Amino acid sequence: MTVAGGPRVVAVGGGHGLAASLRAGRLYAGALTGIVSVADDGGSSGRLRRQLGIVPPGDLRKCLVALADDEALLAQVFEERFDADADELTGHALGNLIIAGLMACAGDVQVGLDEAARLLGVSGRIVPAATEPVVLKASSEGGDIEGQTAVAGTAHIGRVSVIPADARAPQAATDALAAADQIVIGPGSLFTSVLAAVAVPGIAEGIRRATAAGVGTGRPRTVYVANLRPEPAETEGFDVADHVAALVAHGITVDAVVADTTAIALGSLTVPVFDRPLAKSNGLAHDPVRLASALAGLVN
Repeated sequence: MTVAGGPRVVAVGGGHGLAASLRAGRLYAGALTGIVSVADDGGSSGRLRRQLGIVPPGDLRKCLVALADDEALLAQVFEERFDADADELTGHALGNLIIAGLMACAGDVQVGLDEAARLLGVSGRIVPAATEPVVLKASSEGGDIEGQTAVAGTAHIGRVSVIPADARAPQAATDALAAADQIVIGPGSLFTSVLAAVAVPGIAEGIRRATAAGVGTGRPRTVYVANLRPEPAETEGFDVADHVAALVAHGITVDAVVADTTAIALGSLTVPVFDRPLAKSNGLAHDPVRLASALAGLVN
């Protein structure tokens, strides 16, 4: 559900982190769009990507489910996985197969995703960051690495990009960014989720234009939500300022940062920082209610 009269919110990233932002967005946004990385090449998503030549459905599925009613039976079905006795189906999430089938029958990625959203009864929209599956490429001290799974295990990453370099962002994504009252970047794995989406040229340009349009409004328009802690290899030793510096290195500046510095250092930042308790009781993931409270206060 969304909130009547609430702001138009666009969240950018991938996986569980973006799903957390979308669950938070449901509590204060009037219109909500998730722009999701399509660089995943592991697990069920990777297998379907290779076998069918489609955009990997796993992160798209997680984000669709994040917009659905938590008690909805179909949302639970989307998350159901086939166990080790299912032969060729072993490890596949049923929702991945449904999304793949919808995209194939529709002959269009976005039409298939919109139909999945209709089936789930969600009022927001999930949009892929690119119209085709992309390969994530990272430049690191050890050389260039290709593939999201390989990049996730790499330390000292300098930059990431996508192959093909001219990958196109869907019109639905650029339109949503242009109309947004607030753009939320993150949380999530910095290089393999967040920047994997931002690295698509049209997404980066859309964020830059929207951020520039918000100058002089007196409120933050583009907000980075920091991870709760550094991740092994990928962001080992990073503080929040290092995350923001990585965004800047990829051409993205933000108007504010929302962070919970209980388990990650802040570092030195020149943009406003809103340090809030954001974690669930287990400390392992963002609490949607807490995150919604922090983000809503930056747009109203």
